[in-house]
Amino acid sequence: MSFSTSLTNHLLIAMPGLQDPNFARTVTYVCEHTEQGAMGIVINRPLDVTLGELLVQLDISTEYAAVRDTPVYQGGPVQTDRGFVLHTAGPAFDSTLAITPDISVTTSRDVLEAIASGEGPEQILIALGYAGWGGGQLEQEMGANAWLNGPASSDIIFRLAPSSRWVAAAQLLGVEDMNLLSGDIGHA
Repeated sequence: MSFSTSLTNHLLIAMPGLQDPNFARTVTYVCEHTEQGAMGIVINRPLDVTLGELLVQLDISTEYAAVRDTPVYQGGPVQTDRGFVLHTAGPAFDSTLAITPDISVTTSRDVLEAIASGEGPEQILIALGYAGWGGGQLEQEMGANAWLNGPASSDIIFRLAPSSRWVAAAQLLGVEDMNLLSGDIGHA
């Protein structure tokens, strides 16, 4: 894969043969992909933690049960103590990276304060940690048939149940049964 193909705003869908426990059966939203590397958020691994629990630790209060009950995801194996808020467009926050006109990622406390007060972005996915690749690493993994990739879908990221996202992301590419895909690379 030449670098002229950026995977920013794409979904990486782990192939069935990918055995790395950090990524087996995951869907990762690619927030940034440059020659220097790539960064993404795994969107289908909810933790046994809620946003309400995180807000208590950060001394942020909320009166909204829906906010307190929002699941928190394992965004990836890098900096697992750092929070990332993947969200739909809305107000600008202190540390926001606009990925597309419709989707951004924010790492600053002010987005959590806005969410807690009921004034945050319309749709959110809260993650601890992220997935990261050095320059050329993701391209090598793609060449080794570790991932499928396709354009991102807000519905998959924000609306579908986490347990349905892996299959749904593959179905966007026309793959009806991920288990029928082989991890072997063929040669003519």
